[in-house]
Amino acid sequence: MRTVLQRVGKASVSIAGTLRGQIGNGLLLLLAVENGDTKSDADWLASKIARLRVFEDETGLMNLSIRQISGDVLVISQFTLLASTLKGNRPSFLRSAPPELARPLYDGFVASLTKELGRPVATGEFGATMQVSLVNEGPVTMILDSNHRE
Repeated sequence: MRTVLQRVGKASVSIAGTLRGQIGNGLLLLLAVENGDTKSDADWLASKIARLRVFEDETGLMNLSIRQISGDVLVISQFTLLASTLKGNRPSFLRSAPPELARPLYDGFVASLTKELGRPVATGEFGATMQVSLVNEGPVTMILDSNHRE
């Protein structure tokens, strides 16, 4: 699984002009499921994100996690994060898991993160065309990948 994590002051997602989810201070996660990913990948990523210290403490250092600040989380499925642009000019998405495999793992990630945080997370709609708005704070943007656990 690969995610782009963005620290936000606020974020929202709409589908066909209808607001689906919105958050205040917290994290926007764009999540892609790769062929071969398992529940273990979803659980590891959720645990890592819940504990990742990307919020500033009173001294201005990034020492606080999303759990510690009781921040919000918005998760958006985005298979295009696994695009390969090696050949030609049209991206290939062969590394992205097909929907019948990706959806249960996406749902499992959301459930695992909800459990880690002890509260629900907002989501978009798996497979839908969505409009995502955000105010990136910092800016702080990171890529986490369960296949490259750094």
